[in-house]
Formats: sequence, C-alpha cells, structure tokens
Amino acid sequence: IEEWNGARKTATLVIAADSVRKSALRFTLLSRRILDAFVPEGFPSSVTPDYAPFQIWDSLQGLSTYIRTMLSTQALLTAFGVGEKSATVIGATFQWFLRDLTGMLGGLVFTFYQGSNLDSNAKMWRLVADLMNDIGMLTDLISPLFPSAFPFIVCFGSLSRSVSGVASGATRAALTQHFALQSNAADISAKEGSQETVATVVGMALGMVLARVTTGHPTAIWFCFLSLTFFHMYANYRAVICLSLNTLNFERSWILLSHYMESLPVISPKQVSDLEHVLPLWMTRSSSLHRRVSLGVRICSLDEDDTMKMSSLVTSYYHEGKYLPIVGKKKIRVIMHRDSTAADVLQAYIHSLVLAKLEGVKYDDRSIHSESRSWMQQNYSDFILKLQSSSWRTERLSAPSVAWKANWFSNTSADKDD
Repeated sequence: IEEWNGARKTATLVIAADSVRKSALRFTLLSRRILDAFVPEGFPSSVTPDYAPFQIWDSLQGLSTYIRTMLSTQALLTAFGVGEKSATVIGATFQWFLRDLTGMLGGLVFTFYQGSNLDSNAKMWRLVADLMNDIGMLTDLISPLFPSAFPFIVCFGSLSRSVSGVASGATRAALTQHFALQSNAADISAKEGSQETVATVVGMALGMVLARVTTGHPTAIWFCFLSLTFFHMYANYRAVICLSLNTLNFERSWILLSHYMESLPVISPKQVSDLEHVLPLWMTRSSSLHRRVSLGVRICSLDEDDTMKMSSLVTSYYHEGKYLPIVGKKKIRVIMHRDSTAADVLQAYIHSLVLAKLEGVKYDDRSIHSESRSWMQQNYSDFILKLQSSSWRTERLSAPSVAWKANWFSNTSADKDD
C-alpha cells in the first residue's frame, strides 16, 4: 500500500503474512508540510501547468518592487519635509491627503472606462499595471528634485499607482480563476498571500540595507533603482508569456479561426500564447483583421449607408437571426439582438471574422454575406467541437459585455427597426 499526498508518495506499507513493514519518507513529508504553506493543496495537479513558472517570475518581480519601495519612500518623505525644521505638520498632512484623494479619484475614473476590458486582456493589463507602478515609484524618487512642482508630481505618482492597483487586482482575480482546476480559487489566492508575505519581508530587509548604503550617494541610488526597474519589467514580461489562457478573447479567436480556415489543425492554448501579443496595442504594429470588428454597436451611431445595409439584412439573410453584421468601409459593425445569449455573441464575432477574411478576396456586399453564412452553416459547429477537444472554453467570448442591443422585425408593407 502506498500513501500519497497530492502528487508525491509519502509512505509505503508492506503487509506480509506475519509482519508489517512501514517505510515513511520523513524528509519528504516535512518538506511537503512546509511547501503546503505556500502552494495550493494538491499541487501540482490542482493547478494549471503554467502556475509554477508564473509564480516564480511574479515573486521575483515583487521582490524587486519592495526593494525599490524603500528608495522611493525615502525620497518621498524627504520631499514632504521630514527632518527639516521649516516643515509643518499641517502642510505635510494636506499634501498627503491631496495625494491620496487624487489616487482614489483616478482609480474610479480608470475603472469606469476600462473595468470591463480587464478580464478579456489580462496579459496586457498585467504588464500595464506594473508599468504604471514603476512610473509611480519614479515620480516619488524625483519629487525632491522639483520642490515647486512637488504637489503635481506626487499627485501624478499617486494616480499611476491607483491605476496599477485596479488593473493588478482585477487581472489577478482573472488569473486565479484560470489556475484553479479543482474550484480552489480561494486556496490559490490564500497561498499567493503567503508567497507575497515572504517576498515583502525579504524585499523590505534588502531595501533597508540598500537605502542605508546608498544614503548621500544620488548616483548609486539612481543606478540601483533603474537596474531594479529594468529587471522588474523583464520579470513581468517573462511571467506573462508563461501564461497559456484557454478563454477566447478577440485576438485568440482570430488566431484560431485563421488556422482553421487555412485547413490547419486547431492549436492548443500554449501554442496560441506564443503567437498572441501581450504588449499594449499602441506598442505593436499588428494589423490583424480582428481589430476591424466592433461588437455591439448602437443603431443611432450608424450613418445613412450602413442603415440601408442593415435594413436589407433584416429582410433577407438575418431576419430570424440574433445579430446583424454590417460590412462597412473600415469596420464590420455588429448589432446584437435583444434576446441574444453569450453563445450568440461568440457566434456573431466568429461570423464577423469570417466576413473580414472573405472581404479581401473577391466578393461584393451581397455575395459576401451569402458566402459567409454558407461557411458558418458548414463549419461553425465543427470548429467549436474541435476547440473544446483542444481544452478551449467556448461557453462565452471573453470580451466587454454588450450593453447596446436591438430588436428588429419586418412586414410586407414596410421594414421597421427598433
């Protein structure tokens, strides 16, 4: 009889006719108990394969952050007037309050504009969050150099860190759900807290030593800070490219569909992760067709030409459909039906990608819809089944929720749109 704890064997029990021999791996058991304080129960079988490499790089970037925090905090307190006789308590308190207020308002505004987009682009926003955190630390470090502009600098730094906090927390929640294979998201989150505590303690200790050694040496402070910042961004990039997310967002859907339409096998999440972009869109030159699709547009935002196209679609191809894809000059605008479901949204997006790919071939506006509908009827179900067999989650499109929907109907005398 073998005893197992998770994926590790801890003891062996051999039962003979007249004896019992037990062999316990005490060192393995001790190391496992220590490890259980920092990794989810049942590790590694209870989490996805990309959990361990991501956590290693994430812990390293966190360590560099806490070391730099000591340097930036020291500079910030100096700028607030700590240690100077001319500084007043009320002045420092007001400046600190203004800094916190700016950060809170910035977080609210950022959540309003980008909150629904964080889940679908977790990789990109993870990098953006850490970049904004680096900018916030940098502003703290330079704040003593510009006393006259100190309030503006410190408020900008607080604004950067508030954006970082919102984006980091939201993307971390999405990644935790991805890692959880046994509905153990809470356990993963708790063990991440243990890992972060160790990184914080070690980072603060090293940061205090570094701050003491570099005191009075501005060149050494800047050299250490910039070196740690470059390492921090490198570690974050390595952590993000380790992730193999199996949800379908805009870009991953396009990568999978383009392979399928070229009669290539459906590729795995790991293979797609090597092809997708993780940097912000303005830093890439990609011209993928998925950027041409606008999902869930408002009817009142259409111009006269697109409105006429919509009217003809309602009375022909999509009379009983749950979406209307309107092919324009620069965009394919998709209007979702009031009764559409998450599955309909995914189908509408895939259909729009097919339209975008066929548009550059040889079809006119009418035949392109006929050809795309024919392709969807023949291949869409097979495409979804192959995605599911390759571990892709196809119950919904990971994208901002469609807020604007419509209802359409027609009769023999006139066409009406609502």
